[in-house]
Amino acid sequence: MEFNWQELLKQHWGKILGVILGLVFGWFAITYGLFKALFVALTIGIGYFVGKKVDDQTDWGKLWDRLFGNK
Repeated sequence: MEFNWQELLKQHWGKILGVILGLVFGWFAITYGLFKALFVALTIGIGYFVGKKVDDQTDWGKLWDRLFGNK
């Protein structure tokens, strides 16, 4: 019986990613403190958001107006 790593990753990708992110965040919190770890998590989230918008070729003017325009 062969063990198929690709199938394991495909079926459990979210759980594996969650465990890795939890481990990294926990390590940061223990090593640097909770607030510094939260700051790093926040900057990673902002970086992901900006990167996703770049990948999607978002019009930055429209995005700016939607986020900060008059309601």
